[in-house]
Amino acid sequence: MAAKPPAGDPVQDAPEVTAPEHAAVGLPAIGHALRVSQRQMGVRRTALTLLKVNQKDGFDCPGCAWPEPEKRAKAEFCENGAKAVAEEATLRRVTPDFFAAHPVADLAGRSGYWLGQQGRLTQPMYLAEGAQRYEPVPWERAFDIIAEELQALDSPDEALFYTSGRTSNEAAFLYQLFAREFGTNNLPDCSNMCHESSGSALTETLGVGKGSVSLEDLHNADLIIVAGQNPGTNHPRMLTALEKAKDNGARIITVNPLPEAGLERFNNPQTPRGLLGRGTPISDLFLQVRIGGDQALFRALNRLVLETEGAVDEEFVREHTHGFEEFAAAARAADWDETLRATGLERAEIDQALRMVLASERTIVCWAMGLTQHKHAVPTIREVVNFLLLRGNVGRPGAGVCPVRGHSNVQGDRTMGIFERPAPAFLDALEKEFGFAPPREHGLDVVRAIRALRDGQAKVFFAMGGNFVAASPDTEVTEAAMRRARLTVHVSTKLNRSHVVTGARALILPTLGRTERDLQDSGEQFVTVEDSMGMVHASRGRLEAAGPQLLSEPSIVCRLARRVLGPGSRTPWEEFERDYARIRDRIARVVPGFEDFNAKVARPGGFALPHAPRDERRFPTATGKANFTAAEVEYPRVPEGRLLLQTLRSHDQYNTTIYGLDDRYRGIKGGRRVVLVHPDDARELGLADGAYADLVSEWTDGVERRAPGFRVVHYPTARGCAAAYYPETNVLIPLDATADTSNTPASKSVIVRLELTTPV
Repeated sequence: MAAKPPAGDPVQDAPEVTAPEHAAVGLPAIGHALRVSQRQMGVRRTALTLLKVNQKDGFDCPGCAWPEPEKRAKAEFCENGAKAVAEEATLRRVTPDFFAAHPVADLAGRSGYWLGQQGRLTQPMYLAEGAQRYEPVPWERAFDIIAEELQALDSPDEALFYTSGRTSNEAAFLYQLFAREFGTNNLPDCSNMCHESSGSALTETLGVGKGSVSLEDLHNADLIIVAGQNPGTNHPRMLTALEKAKDNGARIITVNPLPEAGLERFNNPQTPRGLLGRGTPISDLFLQVRIGGDQALFRALNRLVLETEGAVDEEFVREHTHGFEEFAAAARAADWDETLRATGLERAEIDQALRMVLASERTIVCWAMGLTQHKHAVPTIREVVNFLLLRGNVGRPGAGVCPVRGHSNVQGDRTMGIFERPAPAFLDALEKEFGFAPPREHGLDVVRAIRALRDGQAKVFFAMGGNFVAASPDTEVTEAAMRRARLTVHVSTKLNRSHVVTGARALILPTLGRTERDLQDSGEQFVTVEDSMGMVHASRGRLEAAGPQLLSEPSIVCRLARRVLGPGSRTPWEEFERDYARIRDRIARVVPGFEDFNAKVARPGGFALPHAPRDERRFPTATGKANFTAAEVEYPRVPEGRLLLQTLRSHDQYNTTIYGLDDRYRGIKGGRRVVLVHPDDARELGLADGAYADLVSEWTDGVERRAPGFRVVHYPTARGCAAAYYPETNVLIPLDATADTSNTPASKSVIVRLELTTPV
């Protein structure tokens, strides 16, 4: 029996608030995951589906990119992974009758949560120019519409080809191949909005824009620093790895403006200690840094290491690094008053961290968007690299850099060539393999793509997955830009906000999910993904498709390419659609590390991609060595009477997908429009707990950006700081407020004032 969607859009402006929790997971997480799964899938489907998540013969979780251990539990998934699977494998369906009953104007007035709860899309839908409703359209007509618009462009660079991280390696490779054969490098992706700062910093300093550690390294580290990250909500399976590291003797420092339950204590639901005991304390030291103060903290630690006799790995520095003297001069000049002002910490706390650093022979630093989404994000991550290089903690077992990626396969997309600034060697390999000349001019990233739409320089927007409108900054600007397009196309499994903010014409193309069987002419297919630590493995869906008209992402790209490029294309698109092994054969000849791809991925568990700094202590940088860097310490300066806001997820959320209206660990129930403010700051600003306020961001352009009607919650944030959920607060982030070098939106450091109002 099909599960029924909610009858209407729930009220979200009157949340209940209780004290935050101090431990994560345990029995409550199991209960919540099962309730959500059974509500979406039913009891039998829940059991059959969840037992295949992240298994060697199953499918990769469509949620985060955390790697799987060699020996896997029968339930190798987390609470939020179960929610992601449930929403994809749901029995709810969005049919043409639904669109007939709901004009686009009606859907545009609904919340993202309500849209997502309606269920799986079942057939292609078309919104004609001037029409009020989407109507069903045959696949061939859908491809004709896209071809009409693409072929009418004055330049291929008037088209934008976006992708989210859930696209498989095979689909991503085909997608970039089609875009480049069409004639453009306009391949913005979700990395532009999250870990682009990591890639920029790591490529410059180490020569590889990815993390250098394996899961085994994490298990065997002496010290793990988790900075700007909340694994209890965003990567819950990471807590199992941290627990194992603790059992092996590791110590953990967490650096974050908010205390997070998962980094306080982990109740592992697969162990007696987690279910019946007190679980595992995770953090040995919590440094409650002010938002944006991480660079100053690592600079101070670097100064102290330099001042400690015998603390620097002089042989490693001499043999493997470049730029030490300039870096050391900058680090020794670190000012303590400025450090304490930037970080909000006491000197004694930093000294305590130093003692833990000096006691460690194998140190790993993990981070996520708390470090990457600031104006000075790239210098911050460079300073993290400086910190690790000083003591030789790159290319050593149990040590290294660990940027923790979000979406499953977001890293694989980039490896497959989804990048607006491709390396010349990659384009050379494409040209040799496929016999066409790829464009060499750099394309547009996300922020520049929005500007191009806004300014009429881009006219067709094609999205392979994701929820571009809700994920992007400066919501009003982004939505106005999208509405200027001639055509918007979204390849999707479920409804989201991007489907109702359309160009003159719009298409929704329904696709298979990770959970579903992919049957092509040559038989059942599988796809591959790359996890956050560079492991590549197969993913095989097991469920029947949500509807007979769904196509796989590779099929959609291949059919579109044949229609747009025509018989002049020498690329065997029909062969690729028929048999994905043929795609992998070509990937093996184009992408380094994928030689013998089909043979390697046939091994249970997959294979590790090569990583020169980790494997050989070889650094493919401009200098041929790992690069120390020296940069002025930056941190946000906040005017009197203002707060520094970071956007974040609730626990019932994955990126822009809202699973529910609760944030259990933070004590928020039944609403999302809340702003977390330190009680002392709130009192100074006259903000009572439970009061309502509009959030108004302040930026150099003088434009008022307002997010109305947020309930003030007194919460133990760092002083001078505040936090609120996205995408509701994306409206506050100016399009031009981006990180230097990476151009990533600076969503974690937004200066705001709070204006008291009354609840609606």
